[in-house]
Amino acid sequence: MTKLSTLLPLLFISTGACLTVLAHDEAAPAKVTPTESAAVNSIAAHAHDVLTRLCDDFGGRLTGSPANEAALNRLADELSALGLEPKRQQFSMPGWERGIDQVTMTAPFTRALRAAAMGYSPASAKVSGKVVFVGRGAESEWPEGDLDGAIGLVASGSPVATSELGAMAAHRNLAALLLINREAGGQLLMRTGSHAGQSLPVPTFTITVEEGRWIQRLLERDTEVVVEVSSTSRPLETHTENLIVTLPGKSAERVIVGAHFDSWDLGQGAIDNGLGLAQVFAVAAELRSRELARTVELVWFNGEEQGLWGSRHAASELGDAPIVAMINLDMVGVPIAVNALGFDALVPVLERWNTGRGEQKLPQGVLNSNWLGSDHIPYQLAGVPTVTFHAPIERESVRYYHDFADTMDKLPLSLLAESSAIITDLVEALANDTSLQPRRYTSAEIQAHFTRDGLDKRLHRMGWWQFE
Repeated sequence: MTKLSTLLPLLFISTGACLTVLAHDEAAPAKVTPTESAAVNSIAAHAHDVLTRLCDDFGGRLTGSPANEAALNRLADELSALGLEPKRQQFSMPGWERGIDQVTMTAPFTRALRAAAMGYSPASAKVSGKVVFVGRGAESEWPEGDLDGAIGLVASGSPVATSELGAMAAHRNLAALLLINREAGGQLLMRTGSHAGQSLPVPTFTITVEEGRWIQRLLERDTEVVVEVSSTSRPLETHTENLIVTLPGKSAERVIVGAHFDSWDLGQGAIDNGLGLAQVFAVAAELRSRELARTVELVWFNGEEQGLWGSRHAASELGDAPIVAMINLDMVGVPIAVNALGFDALVPVLERWNTGRGEQKLPQGVLNSNWLGSDHIPYQLAGVPTVTFHAPIERESVRYYHDFADTMDKLPLSLLAESSAIITDLVEALANDTSLQPRRYTSAEIQAHFTRDGLDKRLHRMGWWQFE
């Protein structure tokens, strides 16, 4: 997820999602309580209640886990209760399951560290080794000499992909890696270790800022630090499903609205991405009885956190269907701008929609900047124009994402109500704007799209570049 200090998002790859967090110089939505917000309505309240029960009854929705399957079944039941007909889209993916992860400092004294294996980290019997600091993981920062059996400590904010760090560690015969989180306060940052779904070369763990920097200080004073690690977490083939609801329109032309259903397992996945899950539910509830010029397809994706597997599968099944746009909802707060994600032809359409909102128009209007790491990317690679929002969320709600404290208490009803009202308005507008024609971009155009935005090299590293 990404923290903004300007209007344009930095490009950061992690779990597969791009997050906008309030910067000090941005106009933040006013804080309101659920009872104070005029946007609170019965549909939003219902969506909020559904999400509360999903989070509280099942916990984190790691793809392939029993909790994910049970929560998806519950969501399908809730959609059926609205008179809708949810369909299952089955697919297989390289999955990963959480076992028991243990990282213990044994010298200079014994202390169990707060740690969790990263996605696609392999199972490991107990192994002990001296800790060596490798900076932020660049080739020039790795220490010289015999590193056989050592455990590498990587500083916060490494720009090197986890899979590349693992390859460098394996080349030097390290036993394991410890990655220091970037957010203080005893937090962990779960994320995928491989966007291609490959097992990491060495066991790799995320640890807290406080304990990681403490070890770093000891090493800087030439104090020997020994750590013992073990894990039963492991990659495994996973069979799972996307959930799809179709709201038929007069035309077979489609507007697709998607959000990822899955989450990491340490918390409840309320903000990432229960928020998007509930927003799509609210759109379904609001538009189910409306007359639409175009068909609206609503998709809850699985497997986003490990590498966008659900949206990759859904996009591969599109064929030559006429699609106007795909709207991606991944940690979308109350929008202050709508983003055409680099598709210039969408800009005037979105500007017309925003201007038509009158006094309720989004204060920062229309942006046009692409970014990586969420479910719009597979649709872009399939030639489909995509849209999302610039929609800050209060830091005290988003700072805990991917960890224990991403819980339902971080998501006020007012946030869901106000954001869902704007999202639904755009979905309905695109469904009924007959001046907007379906367009499937060619492979050459999409290649130029990513190259223009400087994302081609990162797609190469992630294994997603499909062009010559």
